[in-house]
Amino acid sequence: MKFSTESIPSGAAHLALTRRQAILGGAAAVAFPLGAAAQSSWPSKPVTLVVPFPAGGGTDAFARPMAAQFARLTGKTLVIDNRGGAGGTVGASIAAKAPADGYTLFMGGAHHMIAPSMYPKLDYDIEKDFVPLIQVASVPQVLVVNPKHTTAATFKELLAQIRKSPGKMNYASAGAGSVHHLAGELFKIQTKTFITHIPYRGAGPALQDLIAGNVDMNFDGLGSSAAHIKGGRIKALMVAGKERNAAFPDVPCAAELGLPDYNVSTWYGVWAPKGMPAEMQKAAIESIRKACQTDEAKAVWAGQGAFFPDVEGPQFASLISSEIQRWAQVVKASGAKLD
Repeated sequence: MKFSTESIPSGAAHLALTRRQAILGGAAAVAFPLGAAAQSSWPSKPVTLVVPFPAGGGTDAFARPMAAQFARLTGKTLVIDNRGGAGGTVGASIAAKAPADGYTLFMGGAHHMIAPSMYPKLDYDIEKDFVPLIQVASVPQVLVVNPKHTTAATFKELLAQIRKSPGKMNYASAGAGSVHHLAGELFKIQTKTFITHIPYRGAGPALQDLIAGNVDMNFDGLGSSAAHIKGGRIKALMVAGKERNAAFPDVPCAAELGLPDYNVSTWYGVWAPKGMPAEMQKAAIESIRKACQTDEAKAVWAGQGAFFPDVEGPQFASLISSEIQRWAQVVKASGAKLD
């Protein structure tokens, strides 16, 4: 459509041109999707990160340093919302039902790959109700004891005590269906021993009871145990896997202790409720990646014997599927049940 100003006085022509520019500008705004603006402006307000375990556990050990760096880099707070219970499934259920507006995220992990086999009536599906964003940390499991409560100074001494009195010794876990629980069950299968499972509402409470001498041992993520091992409050007798951990080079690995297939790690990742806009997903992944790759975060990860996997999107989704299948086999073989 032509727009002529030949018969309009100069002042009116200027006004008409201004109006035309405003109309065209509005049309351009409609023509381009709002996704780009959403991406560049996310986050425009504080973001809630649901952590499905009580404060002080392994998830917290990575969530809080990550949140601090996220806030420093984005200028917006990543608010930690601890929602413990039922092996991490209570918090997962809450996060699954949160608005998919980009301002509620969920930090779960290996525990939630076990849950489908342990909790047949879950009211959420980790693969269908969430969008996997990025894996942020991976740390091996470690067998720890209270040196004042347990006389065993080495793994072999502990194993001898367990075999001498089957069922007398016990181990704490972050809850039925947690990695801590299944790490203990896998240990029992591979050593052909029996120890009693004592579930807690999170790794933090379980660890505190071990430190207090109320339980015999714990198959904990190295992330939450690291500071207490260094402080002498608990003693590490074995680290899972085929290699010693660089942060604790004096602790023997499972392979050298005669358990070559005892390879258990606790890993953590961030999800979003299904439906989070794609551009926000990209912005969230990039912000979290940058937070985990700062010098400050790297130092925390290294101090806890962990590393940043940097696995995102489809690759993360593939890992989730394979882990669910793997732990289903362990649950079936061990006969593990909710206590």
